[in-house]
Order: sequence, then structure tokens, then C-alpha cells
Amino acid sequence: MRPVRFVALGDSLTEGVGDPVGDGRRGWAALLADGLAEEQAEFTNLALSGAQTRDVLERQTPAGLELRPDLVSVVIGVNDTLRCTFDIHAVAARLDEVYAAFTGRGAVLLTACLPDPGAMLGLPSVLARPLARRQRAVNAVVHALSERYGAVHLHASEGAWLTDRALWSADRLHPGERGHRQLAVRFHALLTEAGRASGPAPSAEPEFPAPTRSASLWWLATAGTGWVARRCTDLLPQLLGLAADEMRHRARGTSARLDLRTAHAVSAALAALSAVERPDAA
Repeated sequence: MRPVRFVALGDSLTEGVGDPVGDGRRGWAALLADGLAEEQAEFTNLALSGAQTRDVLERQTPAGLELRPDLVSVVIGVNDTLRCTFDIHAVAARLDEVYAAFTGRGAVLLTACLPDPGAMLGLPSVLARPLARRQRAVNAVVHALSERYGAVHLHASEGAWLTDRALWSADRLHPGERGHRQLAVRFHALLTEAGRASGPAPSAEPEFPAPTRSASLWWLATAGTGWVARRCTDLLPQLLGLAADEMRHRARGTSARLDLRTAHAVSAALAALSAVERPDAA
């Protein structure tokens, strides 16, 4: 029998940002790959920092399908929420197409819902709430489609692990080594329960010492500043408008309307998908 083939799709989280090893990155998916079976799995990481659902659909999925994976992880969506072009209908349609493409080939699908970036960055509430609303919308879509396609789904959008600073890197958006190991351990437990993993569970204990405070501050002052600047150029004007809308609704006591509007948008996006028959859906 050939080794298990595991292909990982996504953005910087799956690429391994926050878990540097040598001159490269490792991350939760590589840690998970070592425990999928007794023999070494064939692991390919196609995830790329900054990727959005469009990139996963148009670039990573064709490359992934060529590898004929037994297991594929699709963890994506945060970067979509950080763009002025955010559209939950488009996000839902792209994810539906990606999930269908792999499950239609018999691959086991791994998915996860993720924490909202505003809360992780500690933004003021008027800025954090619009981002949280977007991430909740993405998570709702991922939940619904994961159930539709029988995915092994990890609830990573809440819980004590989000507030444990020891699990997170200096940028507050990506796990550190300990956090990546936590994701690998939790995915492995789900796969084992589903009868899809037979190898040893990844270790939860870090292999390398955590970055010092001075190293973390240096990262924030150099690479971290550039990261924020690149996204603010695109998102900040719209985010300020969303914040102003948030403040107006709060002053009128109508903030619930914003949540209701988002819920309606998610329902409409999923309803549009339900109206389309997919002969290759699992």
C-alpha cells in the first residue's frame, strides 16, 4: 500500500508562520502529517501567506487535485475579512467549489473555524466588532459546508487557548510553536476518533525555546509594522466607515440590526448554494 497523501491548502496559518525551523517554517500541518500513519505520510504544503479563498480556489486547488490526496486540509478565510472586497456570498461559493472538488475525488476534508483578527490584535471595540462580524460570517459558512461535505471540523474560534499568550507569536495573529502543536494535537484527536489517523499523536511540548521578549518586540517593530501597513492601505478606509456605522447604531440602540444583517447575508449565501446541485458532492 502506498503512503497516506496529505495536502494542506490555506494561508500563513497553515504555511507555518510563527513556527520557524531553521531557515523555513513548519506549522501545525507538518506536525500533524507525522502522526497520520505508522509509515511516513506524503505531505505537501501548498498554503501561502496572504492567501484568500480566491487563491485557494484558483491556484492551490488545481495543484492539490493533481497530487490525488487521501487527506486535504482547507483552512482559510481570515485574509478575506481583512480586505475591502469582502463578500460572504463569494467566500461561500468558492469554499463550496473547493470542498466539492476534493470530496468528489474521495479525499477526507479537514476544516476549521478561526478566531476573529480584531479581538486577537486587541483593536478598539468599534474597529474590532465589524471584523468579528465578518469572521463569524465566514465561520458560519465553514460550519455549514463542513457538515454538508462530511468534513473533520475543528472548532478553533473560541476557548481558553485563545487567551493563553504562551500559545501565540508576537504578532498576536499566528500561533507560536506551542500553538501550532496545539492545533496539530486537536486535529489528530479528531482524525483518530474518526478512524483516519493511526500514528502517534504529535507532542504538545515545544521543541525550541519561545522567542524572548526583546526578539518579539524587534519583530513587531520591523516585520510586524510592515504587515499592518500593507493591510491598512487596503482595509483602513473601509474599516473606518464600518466603525462610524457601528457608532451610529450604538448611539441609536440599534446595534442588533448589524448582526441581523450579517445573519441574513450568510443565510442568503448558503441558500444560493443549496439551490445548485453538485453531482460530485460527497
